[in-house]
Amino acid sequence: MANSPQRKEQNVILDSISEGVFTVDMDWRITSFNRVAEEITGIQREKAIGKYCRDILRADVCETDCTLRQTMQTGKPIMNKAVHIIDAQGKRRAIAISTALLKDEAGKVIGGVETFRDMSMLEQLRKEIQGRYSCEDIISQSHKMQNIFAVLPNIAESNTTVLIEGESGTGKELFARAIHNLSFRRDKPFVAVNCGALPDTLLESELFGYKAGAFTDAKKDKPGRFALAEGGTILLDEIGDISPAVQVRLLRVLQDKTYEPLGGVSSVKADVRIITATNKKLDQLVQQGKFRDDLYYRVNVMKLELPPLRDRKEDIPLLVEHFISRFNSLHNKNICCITNEVTTALLAYDYPGNVRELENIIEHCFVLCEGEIIEAKHLPASVRPALKKENAKNSEPATIKQMEIILITQALRRNKGNKTATAKQLGIDKSTLFRKMKAFDIKPKSYPE
Repeated sequence: MANSPQRKEQNVILDSISEGVFTVDMDWRITSFNRVAEEITGIQREKAIGKYCRDILRADVCETDCTLRQTMQTGKPIMNKAVHIIDAQGKRRAIAISTALLKDEAGKVIGGVETFRDMSMLEQLRKEIQGRYSCEDIISQSHKMQNIFAVLPNIAESNTTVLIEGESGTGKELFARAIHNLSFRRDKPFVAVNCGALPDTLLESELFGYKAGAFTDAKKDKPGRFALAEGGTILLDEIGDISPAVQVRLLRVLQDKTYEPLGGVSSVKADVRIITATNKKLDQLVQQGKFRDDLYYRVNVMKLELPPLRDRKEDIPLLVEHFISRFNSLHNKNICCITNEVTTALLAYDYPGNVRELENIIEHCFVLCEGEIIEAKHLPASVRPALKKENAKNSEPATIKQMEIILITQALRRNKGNKTATAKQLGIDKSTLFRKMKAFDIKPKSYPE
């Protein structure tokens, strides 16, 4: 039967398919195996025929969550599930599999069929894109953020005091850690202090420590955060919230590189790089008399202004993919993508909580999503758009083209139709923007210059 004309004709048909294909009988033994399946697995057809499929694919789902078994048990096909197999050389390869029942002419189930695509190149491309648009743990393709990425190594190499301004949730601590990790102090401690979370007396003892007997409960010496960060970096977060008294103490540290623990009689030398961060505009606080101008000039040697997420919405697809990948690992799920409605909703939302809020939104979706595609019904009520039932039923994953259309139209609106500014914000040439507008039929008259 193996060399029969019917079998040869079947092999010719299967070999013409651009995806890997194999079929199994009711005992899970492979009955056909096409040419692309040979190329992906590195196993010849003759060696695969008659073997159990789990012994050939050696996928990470074979023993615990076999996709083909699910289809055989439920009768429902499964589409584009991402898994990993071990090929003949022992290398781990990413593939996307789809499964269906195999029936004879009478409609009787005689086995199953699985098709699979090699996703290794795509996975590698994603890694390259992430590498191109990332710095340490920060991911962005926004030209504003890319400009900051470009100067970050130079800032890190110096010992200059840095002020990071940005709304809550924009990643100020991530940037502070990135500066530390890129600096010569990387092997020393990084210590973060939220200055706005502590009252004056506690903040002073937290920062500078105290000596035994400094106050009633001070039974023994306690080192402060500056001592713990010795040789490394200290981040003073929400510095705009500290009182005038603490501002005076900090000014001395910045000027003389010394401080005195509470109850101490001698100064301590501080070999610590200071990075400050705030969600307020310090220059405005100076004008209002709420922040010392001499301290402001000390901390404002090098300033980084982090844009809010609403001003760099081109980063949303990249961030969504990053969070999906992270939460798949944390929640042991296999979610692949989001629908058009979800993409539209996420791009339309203003994110008062910035990147942190987007991360929370995606985690919220992970808790509710039982399938492999995040739908609008999984979004928090504050983000979820009102959908008609028929739209919800026909919801499909967003394509790259659809996402590009949304990003371009949003950028055009933000820039009031200025195509030069739009192209710069999207990080593309103006000629590329014109070409895409023409290809996607985005009418220039809708966005007058």
